[in-house]
Amino acid sequence: MIFNALLIALREIRRNLMRSFLTVIGIVIGVAAVVTMVTLGRGATASIKDQISKMGSNLLILRPGEGWGSWGAPQFTIPDMNAIRDQIPGISGIAPFIRTNVPAVYQENNRSTDVQGTTSNYFGIANWKISLGRFFTEEEVNQAAPVCVIGETIRRELFGEGVDPIGCKIRAKSISFEVIGVTAPKGQGGMADDLDDNIITPYTTVQLRLTGRGNGRNINQIMISGMDGYPGANIVADVSSLMRERRGIRPNESDNFNVFDSQQLAEVISSSTQVMTSLLGWVAGVSLLVGGIGIMNIMLVSVTERTREIGIRLAIGARAREVLLQFLVEAVTLSCIGGLAGIVLAYGICVMFVKEVGAPFIFDPKINIIAFVFSAAIGIAFGFMPARRAAGLDPIDALRHE
Repeated sequence: MIFNALLIALREIRRNLMRSFLTVIGIVIGVAAVVTMVTLGRGATASIKDQISKMGSNLLILRPGEGWGSWGAPQFTIPDMNAIRDQIPGISGIAPFIRTNVPAVYQENNRSTDVQGTTSNYFGIANWKISLGRFFTEEEVNQAAPVCVIGETIRRELFGEGVDPIGCKIRAKSISFEVIGVTAPKGQGGMADDLDDNIITPYTTVQLRLTGRGNGRNINQIMISGMDGYPGANIVADVSSLMRERRGIRPNESDNFNVFDSQQLAEVISSSTQVMTSLLGWVAGVSLLVGGIGIMNIMLVSVTERTREIGIRLAIGARAREVLLQFLVEAVTLSCIGGLAGIVLAYGICVMFVKEVGAPFIFDPKINIIAFVFSAAIGIAFGFMPARRAAGLDPIDALRHE
């Protein structure tokens, strides 16, 4: 009986294609909007997490100043870093970080870039991989050796495509740095437009050879990697307490430093993105209700148009529940067709958008199934009243209907 009702429903839809299309357009838009919002939202969340993870694993950054700028706040020292390493639990790695912007020159090519001074621990903390050569060693750090590891952008801009830069000399100010390694590309990530646009060298080399400032309060940042599973908030609290003590900050005074927790930032951004995605999904879901009202209106019109047909079926022995099922199946068929069309449309929109914004396309069968089931439920909910009206017609009155 259900199969016969489905065949009749498809015949009626095919007989009034334009009206059927206009009926389901609300369902199509609603399903497409819900699926698109949720899919793009999850892609954006994954993209943000990936961008932040490029900065480092369980990374915390100790910086001078209350915000992102130092604003004259005192910088840090190597003893500060050693105190954190020796006194704070939950730390798996720590490295100083000095940044200075200088023009880098190789033959006739030059580029203004960041020269970053640190230790060999930094490469593990910041998740750097090597594509050519090697990283520098602790012995080279102790000797303030004029060696460097360059990013892929520097390799491309200074040396060109297909050139092996290992062993070549890059001049920064009056110092010649020997290129001993090239990092694997990272692209954009975190707060940097291009993570590959840098030259990494021992911090002692920057202090003694490049800036002319030896040991002292000249460490721009301290990079800290927390142990897996150890709460980052605990490390932040312990580091803050220790730094307040070492920097002589009184209880009623504000911190003149800040601790950036990449994991906490990722969680906050992800939570905000999920809230916005849910909100937009609910807003888009309103169009599904509008589509359901459209189905109900058209089905009521269909009942009026087919009153004589209903009367004939009832007169020759069809039961009321069969007529009810007939019109209910038609409503559900319309809404299911609209749901499938909406999922296909959403897929196309998502593929197009992720290519434009560079976010990953995360296909989630769950949201597609939920959207389809919801569209079918819309058909049942809004098709029941017209179906019940058709089933309740009196056969004699129906046959007399003009």
